[in-house]
Amino acid sequence: MQKYGKFAVLMAIIVGSLVWLATAGLKGSQTYYKTITELRGMGSDAQIRHIRVGGDVQANSIKKTGEQVQFNLVQEKSVLHVSYEGRDPLPDTFRDGAQALADGRLGPDGVFHASQIQAKCASKYAPKPGEAPQRLQPAAGNSLRSSL
Repeated sequence: MQKYGKFAVLMAIIVGSLVWLATAGLKGSQTYYKTITELRGMGSDAQIRHIRVGGDVQANSIKKTGEQVQFNLVQEKSVLHVSYEGRDPLPDTFRDGAQALADGRLGPDGVFHASQIQAKCASKYAPKPGEAPQRLQPAAGNSLRSSL
């Protein structure tokens, strides 16, 4: 019976350690999505938590200085100054007017320090207003009948 008791205690320690590691890893990787207004209302909590904030890149605000890129995100009437020093290059779609998401923390200086940037340009892929989406047309001579 003593052998099974030691085994049960060992298994409980292993399972408990795995559960603790899993919950600690989840808390560290949580990202909260906030609007610019909500971010400003968080106070000092915004400097501790990893946050994702989105908006449109303000026209003529992108400034590259060596490895650092600074720009402004605009959401409704709120403007957020963002500083990016990430390892990854900026996406090709990152330009004036593009929708962007910045992951990082708000600094004590009020600048959002991003470690990751995602961007998309919805107008590039969406049809123009009043225009139907384009359908793929078969190339000349490639109809179903010619292949039979």
